Amino acid sequence: MQNGFNRRSLILGAAALPLAGTAMAQQATITGAGASFPNPVYQRWGQGAREALNLQLNYQSIGSGGGINQITNRTVDFGATDAPLSPAQLTERNLVQFPTVMGSVVLIVNLPGVADNTLKLTAELVVDLFAGRITRWNDPRIVEANRELRIPNLPVSPAYRADASGTTFVFTTYLSRVSEAWKNGPGAATSVQWPVGNGARGNEGVSNAVRNTPGAIGYTENAYATVNRLVTTQLRNKSGRFVVPDMASFQAAAAQANWNVPGMAADLVDLSGDTVWPIVSPTFILLPTNPVADRVAGSRNTMRFFDWAMRTGADAARRLEYIAMPEAVQAQIRASWTAVRDPAGAPITF
Repeated sequence: MQNGFNRRSLILGAAALPLAGTAMAQQATITGAGASFPNPVYQRWGQGAREALNLQLNYQSIGSGGGINQITNRTVDFGATDAPLSPAQLTERNLVQFPTVMGSVVLIVNLPGVADNTLKLTAELVVDLFAGRITRWNDPRIVEANRELRIPNLPVSPAYRADASGTTFVFTTYLSRVSEAWKNGPGAATSVQWPVGNGARGNEGVSNAVRNTPGAIGYTENAYATVNRLVTTQLRNKSGRFVVPDMASFQAAAAQANWNVPGMAADLVDLSGDTVWPIVSPTFILLPTNPVADRVAGSRNTMRFFDWAMRTGADAARRLEYIAMPEAVQAQIRASWTAVRDPAGAPITF
């Protein structure tokens, strides 16, 4: 436990260090909205862009559903989602989609006396905890999987996202992969009908709900668990090995990514491999292919921002335990931007 908290304290300190100096005059501004999953790294990159690009990022962490709605309605320069749109949806809405980083969904718990990354959960236990079939933490199945721990006799209090959420999409995709009952019941979506528990808005809200409720369990993007020093768990992966949520297990999943799919929507959920963390996902930006005249500058500056972030922001992403895009994928992303055209039909260059 002590080593984990030391590591997280260092990450917290690194994330808090400003990259940018005093804001320069007459900065351009880009507006974006959507997924809370990548919000920590987007805010970190935004700090650096103020000085490096003389560019101000105004990003609203409102959930993937909100981001998709706002970019569809063209009220922001870009939308952000963890749940990728299909090729038909992208065509219908005149959008191009590209990944920015890969992140991981982790399980967070509030169990007095249980240290960080010591609780072991199987996929079956996770499904039953969120389905309401396990109602107390000292259930014999949990005790059997954790003989070396003293599991408190507390009611299970699941916390889930109340808003339309890409993190929920990723987590429920995992639950649907490991459980036919879940697949045929609540299913996988940005919003589902949770059998039990209490909802909270954003990864921030779920993190706070778990921190403040003894007996709680929730799911959140790993950066929120890291920065807020929340207790995470081990998870048994598809290969039958218990793994801890760390960069090594995240990268083991990321290394298997296939980006040569429509919308660059690589699938990293429930992959095989002894060291693989089973709930890893890219997060995506949605950019109009046909921005109106007064949004052309916003589209151009959005591409400038993410081009700069890909070239220089990998270390900042790593400190928050995200995984940056490989260089070959970066080239693929930049090539996708040729679909973005001004009202005269010319490619928007930056």
